[in-house]
Amino acid sequence: MLELNCWGNCERVTYVPSQLRVATMNEWAPIAKEYDPLKAGSIDGTDEEPHDRAIWRAMTARYVPNRGVAGDPHLTLFVARLGLQTTEEKLKEVFSRYGDIRRIRLVRDFITGFSRGYAFIEYKDERALLKAHRDANKLIIDQREVFVDFELERTLKGWIPRRLGGGFGGKKESGQLRFGGRDRPFRKPINLPAMKSDFYGEGQAEKRDRPWSRDWKARDRIHERNWEQRRPEREWSESRRDRERHSREGRSSGKEGRDRERKDRSRDRGSRKRRDEDRN
Repeated sequence: MLELNCWGNCERVTYVPSQLRVATMNEWAPIAKEYDPLKAGSIDGTDEEPHDRAIWRAMTARYVPNRGVAGDPHLTLFVARLGLQTTEEKLKEVFSRYGDIRRIRLVRDFITGFSRGYAFIEYKDERALLKAHRDANKLIIDQREVFVDFELERTLKGWIPRRLGGGFGGKKESGQLRFGGRDRPFRKPINLPAMKSDFYGEGQAEKRDRPWSRDWKARDRIHERNWEQRRPEREWSESRRDRERHSREGRSSGKEGRDRERKDRSRDRGSRKRRDEDRN
């Protein structure tokens, strides 16, 4: 069990994970068989804590799929990333090449009536569904590359939509990617085997034979040799820097001397003028 403190005015809830949090190599799969918001927010499905607030929202959500949706969910495809100008007729023209279509539902905005960029296509048989799922993904329709997957709302256990922090979508710029779907499958976890270290072996440290110490010594010798070869160049560059520094100092000292002479001359002229005035 995991107790969650949600942001805002909400009650303290307890989240029971639907699967084990640490996936072993035997039970790992690139595609999620059951939706878990915490796993979906992890690139390899092994996160133990949520890394953004949307995952917290998905973990505390109580979502019930829409029972009013018509059609067989196991024969329905989800088509996303459609252009706003794409119509039901265009979808029927493209997807009917894979088999007989029973129903097409292009989701539109309730107020404006404009397309929201995704649709659901129900086929009459499973063979056509699988063929379209295999061949229609990343197809170009109206200058847009579409994404095709099975319907997940009514077929994947524990499904949480994107608007509640779930789903399998997301943009890289937002930092809220979701993994475990067809578009971004889980990456295989990296399990590093325990390596035997000979660093603290028996005997004195300076007498133990370590391959990496020999590599370091060889690199030190190469570095010293390169350093010796570059000595004339360094000496020349240092002498050049010294000459430039002395030249700058000489110019600055010469300027200061000229300024002093100018001030002395002006002071002398002022004193002579005052003496002439006193004499008159």
